Amino acid sequence: MKITASNTQLIQPKVSPINNNNVAEGVLKLDDKNTPSFSERLSSGLDQVANSQNEAAKLAKNFELGAENDLARVMVGQQVSSLAFQLTLNVRNKALSAYKDIMNMPV
Repeated sequence: MKITASNTQLIQPKVSPINNNNVAEGVLKLDDKNTPSFSERLSSGLDQVANSQNEAAKLAKNFELGAENDLARVMVGQQVSSLAFQLTLNVRNKALSAYKDIMNMPV
């Protein structure tokens, strides 16, 4: 799973400029034009994990067939794939735990 700055940064609020529409100074507005939705981020993350696993399997197969000679590259690919899957599994477990906690709250 490729981790980039856009995956790890929080949505940064933008301070709207003062205008004549009675907008006070310091009012925060979120710029949601280029911000992906939660489902888009989740789907993208799962696609990256799947691609990582496919790439690791392809490297291992090529190594077994003799097309790939760099054992370190194969091992690193498998470790990256393993870590991405473990991260995905932990995120799922945390989300399920949060869901269960919310469902058990008294109304």
